[in-house]
Amino acid sequence: MPTSQPTDPTEFWEERYSTSARVWSGDPNPLLVREAAGLEPGTALDLGCGEGGDVLWLASRGWRVTGVDISATALERAAAHAAEAGLADRVAFERHELGVTFPKGEFGLVSAQFLQSPVALDQEGVLRSAAEAVAPGGTLLIAMHAAWPSWMEEHEYPFDADFPTLEGVLAMLDLSHPWRVDTLEGVERALSSPDGRSGTRVDNVWRLTRTA
Repeated sequence: MPTSQPTDPTEFWEERYSTSARVWSGDPNPLLVREAAGLEPGTALDLGCGEGGDVLWLASRGWRVTGVDISATALERAAAHAAEAGLADRVAFERHELGVTFPKGEFGLVSAQFLQSPVALDQEGVLRSAAEAVAPGGTLLIAMHAAWPSWMEEHEYPFDADFPTLEGVLAMLDLSHPWRVDTLEGVERALSSPDGRSGTRVDNVWRLTRTA
């Protein structure tokens, strides 16, 4: 990570969003679509919602969604996008520095898509809190990168990163309720680098149902 960038999480993400008119595509994460499309809509919590692509997709399918992010700028954009889509009455947004504060309540779906950060983040604590926030009968859905993209050489890595394993995350969650593991899988996808190099990247996905 370049030394000119801030290391405080709030400052880092505010700078990331404030220096670009749009950071993400606005499309929902493909693994969320794959894993949540067949779920019965209810209440959902989207952790690290950014500009709201996942929130809007869930809301459009009948969910009532709370989107959470550290960046006030990202949340303002997400709320504006929800209003433009006619979904403002189905969504709410809260600012949290996850690992320091966490939304209250229980939800039928808690989604944590790629909570991997170049600055400080209590990933283990956040994911345990995410599991505790799932209501009985609800779903915990986690997706994370399993490695750097295939085209990257070691000297190109922008920061040190820990890529949790499938079994490692299950052990780390230390689940305190009865759960059923529905998806435990590494998914390889094709993609291109910013300079046009082609390659692949593997993402891990966990979908668990709290059975009681």
